Amino acid sequence: MTFKTIIEPFRIHSVEPMHLTTPAQRKRAIQAAGYNLFNVRAQDVLIDLLTDSGTGAMSRDQWAAMQHGDESYAGSPSFEIFRDAVTDLFPFSHVIPTHQGRAAEKILFGALGGAGQIVPNNTHFDTTRANVEFTGATAVDLVIAEGRDPASRHPFKGNMDVAGLDQLLTEHKSVIPCVMLTITNNSGGGQPVSLANIRETSQVCRKHGVPLILDACRFAENAWFIHEREPGQGERAVRDIVREIASLADGMTMSAKKDPMGNIGGWLALNDDALAEQCRTLLILTEGFPTYGGLAGRDLEALAQGLKEAVDHDYLKYRIASTAYLGEALAESGIPVVQPIGGHAVYLDARALLSHIDPLQYPGQSLAVALYVMGGVRGCEIGTVMFGRQPDGTEIPAAMELVRLAIPRRTYTQSHIDYVIEVCQAVAAEAGSLRGYRISKEPKALRHFTAEFQPID
Repeated sequence: MTFKTIIEPFRIHSVEPMHLTTPAQRKRAIQAAGYNLFNVRAQDVLIDLLTDSGTGAMSRDQWAAMQHGDESYAGSPSFEIFRDAVTDLFPFSHVIPTHQGRAAEKILFGALGGAGQIVPNNTHFDTTRANVEFTGATAVDLVIAEGRDPASRHPFKGNMDVAGLDQLLTEHKSVIPCVMLTITNNSGGGQPVSLANIRETSQVCRKHGVPLILDACRFAENAWFIHEREPGQGERAVRDIVREIASLADGMTMSAKKDPMGNIGGWLALNDDALAEQCRTLLILTEGFPTYGGLAGRDLEALAQGLKEAVDHDYLKYRIASTAYLGEALAESGIPVVQPIGGHAVYLDARALLSHIDPLQYPGQSLAVALYVMGGVRGCEIGTVMFGRQPDGTEIPAAMELVRLAIPRRTYTQSHIDYVIEVCQAVAAEAGSLRGYRISKEPKALRHFTAEFQPID
């Protein structure tokens, strides 16, 4: 018998207090923050869905593993435990720990990037794109057409446009140092990439002799979608699907603050000996010695345990079902969301909900601010604020105007999510009264983190 209630496959062992605030307090807080949710103090947030990166709850066994951490500067046994856990799922020749995923990207593109280079991806996320462009290279997105349509119900909307990739490699192979593939596709709504598409992408890369690098921070969720949606994969263990995905690539970057259940950490893994040596040199310059890479031994041990828990079927079933619970409830309320529901987040379609606001007046930012003021729910704009400004300084509307409600792992219960549903419904009922924003202050790169805004009268 199948029951409707989603039961968390764990018991709560310790609790953290939440701070209740009033709408008047939140209005003052968001104004003081320059209407940027990143600038709001965490204690002024009730339900924090800004990101799933590093915000999850570690397990009893992870906390226990931290007590086993060895803090030797070089040759720590904690590194060996970490390395073995990584290669059990991703059997690459070289594992280079970093303090988080963007550090791995910085090192990789510090070695491979440069002016005139082109780096294709299904869709680059913010730090990946920024690290590519910082070197002078060009980041090119090649997601399938369905991936740019929020309403499309294609089961693998994160798929690479393989024909487009083949054409790009045919025309520009000499200036393409690698191909990236993001699983799941965060910028496109947390949408998965099929195993068949990964195979096809790998075949095209190998035909042209260009390495394929995975941006694999949500690898377990992607593998679960393959397990659930792709013909012929339903009887396989997620662990085996992950290993096959890794076998089709030449390396990976990882933010271990996502699926590996860490509050900090990441790594770069490669098969190419010469490239790995170059990256280790950059690691020592920027992060630390190759056996700790900016992490304490206790962090390495916690990540090793987290990798085991990340591919547990009971956990993944709960994880995907609980995210879908939020997304389906919002859709049933008439609130436009990216379909089908992704793995780590629900993405509100701000362009559809706030069609009266011009994209260059940031409807996603307007919606995100309204959710916070209404109910203390902090989300993240993924639209023209994040992706509209081009390397030459011009600004164009992003392909989609979204607000991401990212679900921290093992952190909130169903009652918290029911509250989020009510807040979203209340904001949607007043959508016609929301107004746009202008940017009053911004940095030269990654402006969404620190920019300041003003409402447009």
